[in-house]
Amino acid sequence: MSIHYKSIDAVDNISREDFQSEYLRASKPLVVKGLSEKWPAREKWTFDYIKSKVGNRIVPLYDNSKVSPTKKVNDPVAKMPFNDYLDLIQNQPTDLRIFLFNILSHVPELCQDFSVPDISDGFLENYPMMFFGGGGSNVFLHFDIDMSHVFHTQFQGRKKVLLFDPEYSRNLYHVPFGVHNLEEIDLENPDFENYPALKGVRGLTYDLEPGDTLFIPSGWWHMMKYQEGGFALSQRSMSSSWLTRLEGLYNLFVLRQADNFARKLFGYRWLTYKESLAMKRASLL
Repeated sequence: MSIHYKSIDAVDNISREDFQSEYLRASKPLVVKGLSEKWPAREKWTFDYIKSKVGNRIVPLYDNSKVSPTKKVNDPVAKMPFNDYLDLIQNQPTDLRIFLFNILSHVPELCQDFSVPDISDGFLENYPMMFFGGGGSNVFLHFDIDMSHVFHTQFQGRKKVLLFDPEYSRNLYHVPFGVHNLEEIDLENPDFENYPALKGVRGLTYDLEPGDTLFIPSGWWHMMKYQEGGFALSQRSMSSSWLTRLEGLYNLFVLRQADNFARKLFGYRWLTYKESLAMKRASLL
């Protein structure tokens, strides 16, 4: 027995009107294959080109290990010169990845190679983020803390994505004071005996190829599994709902800060408390 998955809707292109009515307002994920076809980045952004622009800048790295309860959520596990890291993910599997690499602040000239999608509004143009990962690296299941919509365009490599509607948060064993679930849960081979609330979950999945743009609506849970070394660009747009925007601000400036403080003060006791709450909430479904 496993979680039931359906394929994410995919189109070559879509009009602004159809996207707004059928996907944005409906909070429904979508893959658009031709959204970036006119961007210079589609041809220019090879591994060698990106290396030539970023050089030996030291970058923070993350792996597949569970986040330590005594550290801040975004503390890296290692650091490495960027060129060495790209050589690594091109030549061998590794669970090391770079996350939230803001190219506007690090390499602003790369921002000339793409534009914001014209099918939506409210883009945070100062925060174009790149993500890099080696074959075998995973981005753990989470929802984005700022509650923005995400347009995630793959440039090199392939990766599998799993998405879940926010209505399944408790079923997924959402850990309070955070944006992740119990990290030991395997969503492709679920343990229904220990995590029975997963039986009610329905998910979406897709294998992203270079050129694909994935639309992730605000609040949707997502997990990414790199099938091979590669990188992608995420562009964020704010929800039109002021309640959702306020929720994002609360998550960033209250919830996260409280969690980091409690991690530092209580360590493993804080982690154990939060995980027990996640189990209790799921058991009440």
